[in-house]
Amino acid sequence: MAGPVGRAAARFMVDKMLNEGLDIVNGVRVARSGTAYRPGHAFGNKMLSGLVRSIFGRGASDMLSGYRVFSRRFVKTFPMMSRGFEIETELTIHALELQMPAGEVRCHFKDRAAGSESKLNSIRDGIRILFTITKLLKQERPLPVFVTIACLLATASLGLAAPVISEYLATGLVPRLPTAVLSASVMILAFLMGAVGLILDTVTRGRQEVKRMHYLSVPGVLSQMQTGDPVPGRTLSN
Repeated sequence: MAGPVGRAAARFMVDKMLNEGLDIVNGVRVARSGTAYRPGHAFGNKMLSGLVRSIFGRGASDMLSGYRVFSRRFVKTFPMMSRGFEIETELTIHALELQMPAGEVRCHFKDRAAGSESKLNSIRDGIRILFTITKLLKQERPLPVFVTIACLLATASLGLAAPVISEYLATGLVPRLPTAVLSASVMILAFLMGAVGLILDTVTRGRQEVKRMHYLSVPGVLSQMQTGDPVPGRTLSN
């Protein structure tokens, strides 16, 4: 994060997770001063958070926040693949994919200590996060991705075929044979992209069902409290 967050905020986040049976609580950063949150980071955060909400239907107010509380069920079902700043994006989309109960807590943070510098780069890290979102979109929503590609290819094919068909209807000849072949090839490719999207969508649904079943097999916070099992974080909340 860009600055420290008080222990009181951490305790409140843990209490919220335990009381409401959540699997993830996200700390929404609220700057105490105008210089604590760099404008480039704030703009990129809003843009990327809005992009995830538009794709997956819901999301976090502060998707790039690194101040979070996780349940044991979240940790046991999260296959960490990222090694950099894009890990926050992967955490958010994992929770959205499995429809985990999630909450948010507004946390204040202040300016960095004098002499320290942020390791984040708005442009470089923004591109990496955007690439991660694109990769996860292809993995989790393959049908819309490949149908969009298929529609673009079909449109290009029809654009190439229009003058060929027009001339054939007028003269009965096809003088632009290479264009006709190219148009037919692009249309075949469009149908292939659509078929790939349907196949990957079926595979993705099966994989999501398996992940969901594994997620549900791990006891949640409320289940652990009802059965008397120790709940990580209860000591902190007390």
